[in-house]
Formats: sequence, structure tokens, C-alpha cells
Amino acid sequence: MRLFALDGSRMLDEAVATLLGVMLDAHEERRFEDGEHKTRPLVSVRGEDVYVIQSLGGDQMASANDKLCKLLFFAAACRENGAAQVSTIVPYLAYARKDRQTKARDPVTQKYVAQLFEAMGVARVVTVDVHNVAAFQNAFRCATIYLTSFDLFYPDIERLVEGDPVAILSPDAGGIKRAQLIRESFEHAQGTPVGLAMMEKRRSEDVVTSDLFRRCRGPVRRHCRRSHRERNNDSACCTSGSSAGREKVVAVAAHAHFTGGSPALFAEPAVARILVTDSLSQAPSTRSSMPRS
Repeated sequence: MRLFALDGSRMLDEAVATLLGVMLDAHEERRFEDGEHKTRPLVSVRGEDVYVIQSLGGDQMASANDKLCKLLFFAAACRENGAAQVSTIVPYLAYARKDRQTKARDPVTQKYVAQLFEAMGVARVVTVDVHNVAAFQNAFRCATIYLTSFDLFYPDIERLVEGDPVAILSPDAGGIKRAQLIRESFEHAQGTPVGLAMMEKRRSEDVVTSDLFRRCRGPVRRHCRRSHRERNNDSACCTSGSSAGREKVVAVAAHAHFTGGSPALFAEPAVARILVTDSLSQAPSTRSSMPRS
């Protein structure tokens, strides 16, 4: 087996290697003055099962497009040089949210990304908490493995709620099924009833509005958990109006895809704590800006 980690998410990559008890294999990444790049393994991959880790969230160092191309070209280079098979570990999958047409002549970008992975000879794609699991699985013809981060947050949530009632809040109607699954899982883990609630949210040209809060099940008065992976400007909707009268709001997101509105979210007094995974490089860089409970 060969395990490679491209430079886009080095902290996560090293943590994975440590947990597996293996060393990351050497590779080279070069960027040329005209913006093109070259990435290649520095060890033999002939006959090997190759695993490549690369999260595809854009940051200040590289765009999502750059990271996607590097991953695809590296996977193809491994196949070109005799790898038995190449599996890509993609904690955050770029363009997964664009899984259907919402306006006339819209692209279905997730399907196109899947075709690129297949064209490069990738045997398997592993990802975490995509926007729509069914759309992700149907887009790829190669093998897919879908992982969820739900269970990772439970110890922190239990510590933060201190035995008080809990409600799982879906920020929109599309996330209600996910919220139900999280509620059932957390209720089983906690051993006490957990509430369920939903906000009505609309998005148009990246502007989000939400003006209705619906109580679906159980008490919604102490703690709310976001169950949807969104960008930062959407995270704020969890606390605008929907959190009025609540004593504590805990915002939880699988991917720390923070954008320009992050300072407003971090400064929001209604949000007692923000919990994210380290699937994206933004998570460590924003840790010091997050509010403390």
C-alpha cells in the first residue's frame, strides 16, 4: 500500500497517517510561472494499492479548481506508472452541492466532476457529509464510500449541554431528513428525548433569507444543532430569529467552509460555540476567532 497526501490539507493528512501508524509516501508538487503545475510520486507505485488524500475546499493558497486538477493528475500519474488501483480520499468534495438543475440551462457540475474522476482511472472515491448522498452515489460509476461526522460531535455536545434539553435544528426543508437521522442517533447515544425543529430558508444568487421557524417535535428552548453543511453566511441564519429566547445555540458543521462573513458569525452573541471538523484547511486558521462557551 502507498499513502500520499497532497499539500492542500497537510494537517489532516498527517493526523490520518498517525492514526494508521504509517508514514506518508514522498511526492513532488511543482508550480510553474504560467500557473501550470506538476505532481508526481517519488516512490515506485507499480503493483501497489495507492491512496491519495486531498480535500477540495478552496483557500488562500489554492482554489478548489487547482486542488481538483492536482488530485486528478496525480491519480492519473499513479495509474500511468503501474499502480494496481488508486483510491482518492476527499473529505470535502468540491461542486457536490451542484447536483441538479435549479435554473434553466444550469450545469450539473457534480456529474461532470464524477466523469473526470472516472476518466483518470480512479477506482474509489471516499468523502464525508456531502450535500445529497443519493445524488453523490448516483453521479459516480466507480465505487463510492460515504462517511458521516455525526458521531464525532456527540461527546462535545453532551459536555456543552450539561444535561439540559436538546433540539436538533435543520436550517431548511432540504435538511430535515438529515436532521431526523441525527436526532435519532443522538437520542440513542444520550438516552433521553431530543427535539426536532426546522427553519424555512430561501437562497437566490448566494443571498439567503429565512423568516419562519417551525417547531416539529419536542422542546426547542435550550440548545440547537445545525445539521447542514453550509458556508459561513448561511451559518448566521441559525441565530437570526430562530434563536430568539434560546439560552444557548451550538452551531455544528461538518466542513469549516468559512467565507468573508466569518467575523460576523464568530461575533454573534447568540452562538455559544461553533463545532467543525478539520476536513478543510480553514478550520485550524479560524480556531482562535471562534467564541468560547
